[in-house]
Amino acid sequence: MTTAPDIATQGIPPLDYTRTVDRSLVHRDALGEVFLTDLRPVDDERYAAGAQLPRSHAYYGDHLLRPAGYDPLLILETCRQAALAGAHRFFGVPADNKFILTHLGLRLDHPATLVVGASPLSLAMEVRITSRKEREGRVTGLDYVLALTTADGRAVGEAAVGLRFKTPTGYITLRLNNRDGLALPSSATYPVGTPGTPVPPHLVGRANPDNVVLVDAAVTDSVAQALLRIPAHHASLFDHPQDHLPGMVIAEGARQLAMLAAQDVQGIATAKTFVTDLDVRFTRFGELEDETVLTAWVDDLAEPVPTAGSVTLYTLAGALPAEREPATAGPAHTVRVEATQKGEPLCVFSFTLSRMPS
Repeated sequence: MTTAPDIATQGIPPLDYTRTVDRSLVHRDALGEVFLTDLRPVDDERYAAGAQLPRSHAYYGDHLLRPAGYDPLLILETCRQAALAGAHRFFGVPADNKFILTHLGLRLDHPATLVVGASPLSLAMEVRITSRKEREGRVTGLDYVLALTTADGRAVGEAAVGLRFKTPTGYITLRLNNRDGLALPSSATYPVGTPGTPVPPHLVGRANPDNVVLVDAAVTDSVAQALLRIPAHHASLFDHPQDHLPGMVIAEGARQLAMLAAQDVQGIATAKTFVTDLDVRFTRFGELEDETVLTAWVDDLAEPVPTAGSVTLYTLAGALPAEREPATAGPAHTVRVEATQKGEPLCVFSFTLSRMPS
């Protein structure tokens, strides 16, 4: 058994990294999408969780970043799995409850620890409950903060996750009310493609076009805008059928638009750009049938709506404007990304993009 003795000295029990937890605990159909390996109680408000991050993955490992690094969204997904599993294991949330994501946060203080090496990365998480909501003796919501280290005790950063829990009946009632009584859709029967011109993969730091979730992207001055492509049959982004847009799918679209905007506006090379800070609060469900518009503002220099000016449209043959050389060094940049449907905000992301350490 592989354990983390250094973490135990900080009040966290040794963690097991030899196998993954039951996939039902993290609401995943595919075993290959389960990263959590262990859960151990600490006290009434804390528990420890272990995870192994894969060195290679068709979605999370598809990046142009050099040196190769573990995807921040993979780390965030791992934290989400730790929150889900802990709700079931330690707080009595029934297996049939529906989970609603309210907020996500991630701060990576030491990106150098996330460079992919000769072995998979074993992650240790101290999970602390910061807020608990109950009704009639039932836990209806939990807010978490997760301290992240490697199994051998090197600091990584901190994450935050907010979850609300609904009974099957309560969830259906909520969703139907949100949809004015319209029946719930399913991603299992959603069209394979989203109309529009996909963004070239290299402009969002990807190699595989299947992992690009933006279409019809344009940059005007310091504002970027695109439509979200719904990859309903993507093995990772839609591991199982959904009746709405998962928060992690919106997060991927927002991250890609942030990368595109920073590259075009600030000339930052995607091969050297790494998300070191992310924060989002979800205020509405994203519907599968409605067009999702993503808008990005770089370094808060832009007006809140796109203005007239020089526009770069990205097509399959797109590239950086010829007069601009991509930069590989410089300060961190902040990018704000808003997702809307029918003019109503779903969520607003704040990203910090930094240069990946060599």
